[in-house]
Amino acid sequence: MWNLTLTFLWAFLIALFAVPSIIQVAYHKNLLDEPNHRTIHNSSTPRLGGLAIFTGFMSSLMIFGDLNLGIQQLLAGTLLLFFIGVKDDIATVSAFKKFFIQVLATGIVMFLADIRITSFQGFLGIYQLELGFSYVFTFLVIVGVTNAINLIDGMDGLAGSIVLLISLIFGGYFFYFDSPYAFVALSLAGGVLGFLRYNIYKAKVFMGDTGSLVSGFILAVMAIQILEMQQIRSAPAIVVSIMILPIFDTLRVFSVRIFNGRSPFYPDKNHLHHQLLTLGLSQSKVLGLLLVFNLIMFWFNYTNADMGNNLLIAITAVAIVGMMMVVQVMLKARKLNV
Repeated sequence: MWNLTLTFLWAFLIALFAVPSIIQVAYHKNLLDEPNHRTIHNSSTPRLGGLAIFTGFMSSLMIFGDLNLGIQQLLAGTLLLFFIGVKDDIATVSAFKKFFIQVLATGIVMFLADIRITSFQGFLGIYQLELGFSYVFTFLVIVGVTNAINLIDGMDGLAGSIVLLISLIFGGYFFYFDSPYAFVALSLAGGVLGFLRYNIYKAKVFMGDTGSLVSGFILAVMAIQILEMQQIRSAPAIVVSIMILPIFDTLRVFSVRIFNGRSPFYPDKNHLHHQLLTLGLSQSKVLGLLLVFNLIMFWFNYTNADMGNNLLIAITAVAIVGMMMVVQVMLKARKLNV
C-alpha cells in the first residue's frame, strides 16, 4: 500500500514541478500551439505538457513498480510513442510515420509480452477467440484507444481528466486483485494529475501528441489486462463503460466524417465537447457534465454486473447515443431561435 502511495506521489510531484520549466522553454523556443479555426483556445499555448506526464510516469514506475507481466514491454512501446510524440509536437510528423510507430509499439506488447484479448466472455455469444482474430482485434483496440485519447484532446482539462478518471478506476481493480499493473495505473494517474494543475481552464499548457499518445497506449494495455481478469464479472461491459467517452465519441465522429465523404482523420469541431460548448456551456461545465456522465455509466455497469455483457453494453450504447441525440436536438432548436 505504501509503495503504491509513493508511486502516485512521486509521479505527481515530478510532473507538477516539471511543467513550469517546460512552459518556460516552450515560450523561449516558440514551441507553441497557435489558435486556428479548429481550436477553441484564443492565445498561443505551449504544447509539450506530455513531457511532464511521461517523466513522472516513467520515473515512478521504474523506481517503485514491478516490471513483470508485460510491463517491461509496455514501457518499451511507451518510449517509442514518446519520441514520435515529442517530434510531432516540435515539428509536424506525417500521419503514416505516427501510425507506423503505433504498429511497432503494439507489436511489442502483443508478440513479446503476449498481451492480447483472448475472449469476449459471452458478448454476442462469443467466448474464446481464434488466435488470428485475437491478434487482429487486439491491434485494433490498442491503436483505436491510443488515437481516441488523442482525438478528444480538444478542450482544457478534458483528455487529462478522462485519463485520470480511467487510470484511478483501473488502479482500484488492479489493487483489489493484487496486480502489478496497479503501479502502472497510479504512475499514470499521478503524472496526469500534476499536469492537470496547469491544464484546467484556462490552460497554461497542453499535453500535445506526446501526452495523448503515451496516455492512450497505456490505457489500452491496462484495459486489456482488465478484460483478461476472469474474476471480474461482465468485464467487457465494465471496460466499455469506463472508456465510454473516448470510444463512442471517436466512433461517432469517424462515422460522420466518412458519411460526408471526408477522411475519418480530417480534423473538425464536431466532437461532443464542441457541441456542448456551442450550446453555451462553459468549458468547466462541459468537463463536469462529461465526467459525471462517465462515472454514472461505470457505476451502473459495476452495480448491475449480473445483467451480463450483452444487456449492459446495449444499455450503455443507448445511453450515450441518447445523450448525443438530445444534444443534436438542442443544437437545432438553438439555430432556429437565432
